[in-house]
Amino acid sequence: MSGHSKWATIKHKKGAADAKRGKLFAKLIRQVEVAARQGGGDVEANPTLRTMYQKARDASVPLDTIDRAVKRGTGELEGVTYESVTYEGYAPGGVALLIEVLTDNRNRTGPEIRTIMGKLGGSVAEPGAVAWQFERKGIAFVDSSVDEDEIMMAALDAGLEDLAADGEVWRVTTAPSDLPAVRQALADAGVEVVSADVTMVSSTTVALEDLAGAKAVLRLVDALEDHDDVNEVYGNFDIPDALMHDLGA
Repeated sequence: MSGHSKWATIKHKKGAADAKRGKLFAKLIRQVEVAARQGGGDVEANPTLRTMYQKARDASVPLDTIDRAVKRGTGELEGVTYESVTYEGYAPGGVALLIEVLTDNRNRTGPEIRTIMGKLGGSVAEPGAVAWQFERKGIAFVDSSVDEDEIMMAALDAGLEDLAADGEVWRVTTAPSDLPAVRQALADAGVEVVSADVTMVSSTTVALEDLAGAKAVLRLVDALEDHDDVNEVYGNFDIPDALMHDLGA
């Protein structure tokens, strides 16, 4: 994925800290519920639900909690109806951001997102201003100790599109719908997947090479992610490994 944003890798490195957030379970359950509502409650027939289901399980969300979310999504249990909204904008340094939201009241959420952006040096852009730079992909991470050929042989027929070394991990790229099959193929071959998710990959990259600039961008991203309605935040920036270490990620 040379030339593409390493946001998926940055998210992976930040994962340990993100996992400690009390709001994580609620957001994962909401993702499961919406996936079930949009594509049905059968995890085998709904690749998005299968990915969200596994993501929740990876985060140790209890199985019965996930199953109830699926039933709320399919209408078997009563629940709140969430609307998917995407906001576009810029972080300090001209970094493009996509902010995916699941909300039951966009009239509340929109102004709150604008306030966060404004307070931390960002700005909300018009629809279409930055979305063209991003493409949805499935991304899985495998420990770098695994042989490259072993990964290729296991996952190529299942839908692997790209394999790249990225520090201490291999970054495996697939089409979004192929991610569950690739993950299963790797598991069948005895290859452990460290993490996997459907994410947005950008075609352009803004390099953040100074500590102050990187901190400013991550401060804004963290504030957005801390909002109850924000599902995911994607950025087209790259932070060198050495700087990530200085940032404690």
